[in-house]
This record gives sequence, structure tokens and C-alpha cells, in this order.
Amino acid sequence: MKISSLAGKPAPAELLVDVAKLVTAYFCDTPDPENPLQRVAFGTSGHRGSAFARSFNEAHVLAISQAICLYRKRQGIDGPLFLGIDTHALSEPACASALEVLAANGVEVMLAARGDYTPTPAVSHAILAWNRGRTSGLADGIVITPSHNPPDDGGFKYNPPNGGPADTEVTGWIEKQANAFLASGLAGVQRMTLDQARRAATTHQHDFLNAYVGDLGNVLDMEAIRGAQLRMGVDPLGGAGVHYWSAIAEQYKLDLTVVNPHVDATFRFMTVDWDGQIRMDPSSSYAMHSLIAIKDRFDIAFACDTDHDRHGIVTRSAGLLPPNHYLAVAIDYLFRHRPAWRADAAIGKTVVSSQLIDRVAARLGRRLIEVPVGFKWFAAGLLDGSLGFGGEESAGASFLSRDGSVWTTDKDGMVPALLSAEITARTGRDPGALYRDLTQALGTPVAARVEAAATPQQKARLAKLTPQQVTSTTLAGEKIDTILTRAPGNDAAIGGLKVITAHGWFAARPSGTEDIYKIYAESFDGESHLRTILAEAQQIVDAALGAEEPGD
Repeated sequence: MKISSLAGKPAPAELLVDVAKLVTAYFCDTPDPENPLQRVAFGTSGHRGSAFARSFNEAHVLAISQAICLYRKRQGIDGPLFLGIDTHALSEPACASALEVLAANGVEVMLAARGDYTPTPAVSHAILAWNRGRTSGLADGIVITPSHNPPDDGGFKYNPPNGGPADTEVTGWIEKQANAFLASGLAGVQRMTLDQARRAATTHQHDFLNAYVGDLGNVLDMEAIRGAQLRMGVDPLGGAGVHYWSAIAEQYKLDLTVVNPHVDATFRFMTVDWDGQIRMDPSSSYAMHSLIAIKDRFDIAFACDTDHDRHGIVTRSAGLLPPNHYLAVAIDYLFRHRPAWRADAAIGKTVVSSQLIDRVAARLGRRLIEVPVGFKWFAAGLLDGSLGFGGEESAGASFLSRDGSVWTTDKDGMVPALLSAEITARTGRDPGALYRDLTQALGTPVAARVEAAATPQQKARLAKLTPQQVTSTTLAGEKIDTILTRAPGNDAAIGGLKVITAHGWFAARPSGTEDIYKIYAESFDGESHLRTILAEAQQIVDAALGAEEPGD
């Protein structure tokens, strides 16, 4: 990947989004329902797009909101709907549009008290807290966020009563109905004015912040963190948890400094990501440059993305930890320090996460469940306690409460961030030092991810590849042991393929939003071996894409 000359530097004025023009485009520009790029499309984390590209406009939000109302009625979901937003410029307008539809449909809507922003995990936590012990009147939720995406993007996620991201069957149904509404010019969409919606008897306030913050002691050892007197730093990256961190520090009496308390829809305080865009990605050393630069002021530091469902851990010993490194440390620590968890509670990872996690799981004697990309695959296991931890290489994770009950079933950036402080407090060493211990015992992986151009037709073929279409028998000088197109943990299609040898692997899958495919690779035999895996992986994928499909 070509690294921009702006990467890691403060965002220049010319990169800043014109918020007024963006919001005007949201309300005034109309998507073309015949253009695939302007239709509703749910990826692994909801519908995302930009008002400038006519892929996230008022029409999309109205259509999706009405489709969700129909889905709720179809499923008999008649409890409250918890509605949260992040700090992107399009989130507030989209919230207004959604509320107009939800209120017109008689949905009991729970909005954040004081008009505050609401992290994704706080919405999941609220849904689960409401539904605990209930068999009827179940709640669900919507989070309006494009996650860590650039400032001109908007996003819309639906969480059903299990509290996690909606699965593909649910999002497929909602997507189809929403696009039908777009095609009909929004005929059938019920709506009232925003003033009417705000004053509706079905619109309520909910204290997401205090409900979430007040429960943190049930999932983390806050007494150990406080007792160790750790100096902690957090950068909310201008995101939805910006007011949560000071509340956490106050309630639990922690030495926790919020190094950037500002909210600005242009995100002008960010340093530029690798590709020259502003992106609030806590796993990117370029986006995290400001926090990394002051790491020595703290015993441990961390950040979260814009909706606070991803974490970034900055240690004094190793700087910013790659997500896979921290996931391995967190898993190793948790399963040694949570005695109330079920003896058969498993470890969940995605197919593109590090094989070091497999080795940690084997050493712990815990079952490993490997699933396709997407946190939705972990929701059921976290809900019933059969999964102690679920994590993905893109820095998303959640885990059980200390007593083995469910915490959240969606990604939670704040809890893994604070876990890094618990780990440091209870072991006396930060996660960077503990990662070195793991690699000395289990091997040192090196990993990379690259992207390659692909047409929509090639992307569709990659998603449907069979193991028989891979004709090579070796990878980087080693015999290919396994070729996967379905995840071993749940037999679900991975939307691509994964090739595994004794000391390395690669996985290739198409992007859901761009005309590219991504190759993930890892080696336990060093950088040279990794480079060979990447080169041969691209050849294998190119050959598979160019070959005739069975029956052609």
C-alpha cells in the first residue's frame, strides 16, 4: 500500500469537510435507486456512505427506519428501541430523520439524556439490561455511526433483541424493504415533523452514560486499577464516549487523563491516516500519532474510535500494540483471571485473526471457535455465556462479566481499553511486555494486509470460490494443509478463502464497499517468509479468479 506523505501529520485545512455543504447534501440530494452505489447496502457493520456520493442521504435513513419498523412488527418486537448516535456530522441529522419515522410508527424510542452521544456498547448494554428476564416486550436498538470512517461518512446499524449486530438474514430483509421504499419514492414511509416526534408520548430519555459506567465494576476489577495508582491516558478521538471517560475517572477515582476532550465534526485535531484521509482508527499508528507521542507520560494509554466499539492500546514498553497482539494478551489474561466463567467457555476469533490466538487457546486448554469476519457471529455465544471472549483483528472485542454473565454482544472499545489497565495493575507489567512473553513461549508471528484491484465480477467470484479452484499444492515452500471457504467454528461461508500451512497462512476476501480485494497473511518464520506468502497468495488468487468456474 502506498503511504501518503501526509500520514501521521496534523490534518491540513484543505482536508477538512465542509459540514454545511455535507448536511445540505444529506437533505437535498436524492439517491438514484437504479444505481447500485446509491442503494441501501448493509455490510458487516450496517449501511454506510457519504451524502456527497448520494450513498447516505435522508431518503436512505427514512427508508431504512421504516423497514426496521416493519421488521419489528413482523417479529413481534414491541419493547423500546434504544437509539444512539456518534459525533460524525451526519449522525445528528440522521437521528432526526429516524426519529420522525419511528415516532410516526408508534415506536417507543429511548434517546440519550441531555442529548448526549452514545457509544455502540452502551446501546448493546442497554438492550440487554432491559431484556434480562423478559420474554415479551423486548427491546432492540439503532446506532447511527459509520464507525471510524472519514468525517463525510454516515452510517446506520440495527441491533435486534440479542443486543448484537443484526445477522445477514435480518439485514438482508431490511435492505430489500428499504430499497423498495427508495424505488417507490418513499411511498409507504410514515413520518411526522421533528417537533411532533420529539414531543410524542413514545419519545423518552434514557441515561445511557450512568447505566453503563455504573456497571463497569461487574466486568472489570476497578479496585485493582485504582489500588495500583496507575497513570492512564485516553484519547476519545472526538468520539461518542468523550463524556464517559471523565465519568469513569470520577466514579472509580482513577488517575485517568482525557488528553483530547474536544468534539468537532471536521475532526481537525486528528493526524492523517496512511492513505491521506482523516480516519479515527485507533489501530493505526498514523491516526494515533498524537497519543503515541506522549505515551511516556502514562503507565498505560488507550483510545477508541468514533462510536467507541474499537480499541487501541498504547504501552510504554512497545508503543501502539497491533490489534492481534493485544487480543492474544487479553485472552491469555482473562482466562487465567476469571474463575467464575464456565469451564467450557470458548474463545472466539475471526478467520483473519492471528494464529497466535490458536496457540494461546491450546495452551489454556480452551476450545477455539473461528468464524467469518463480522462481530455478529459472536453475539449468541456471548449472550449465553458459552463464549468467554470474542475478538477480531480490526480491534473489536467484548467479553463476559466477571461472574460469567453477558456484558455486551456488540464490540466494546472501552472495556478492552480499561482491561489493559487491569492487566497492568494485576501483573505489574504492561500488555506490550506480556506479548513478548507469549511470543517467547509460543512463537513470533509477523503479519501484513494488502489490497488489490478487482472488478465487481471478480469480487463476486472470489466470494464464491471453492477449494477445488485452488490448484497450487504449496505456499511459500510449504505443503498446503488446509483450504477453507467456510469457517471451521460455525461452517458459515467466509466470503473468500483461507489457505493454511504449518508456519503461515493467508486469507483473501472482497471488500464490501470498494472494487478491491484484501489479502491478510501471517508467518511464524519471519519477514522473508511473509513476503513470499503475500506474493504467492496474490498469484493463487489471480489464477483462481481467472479460471473458469465449474459449469462455465
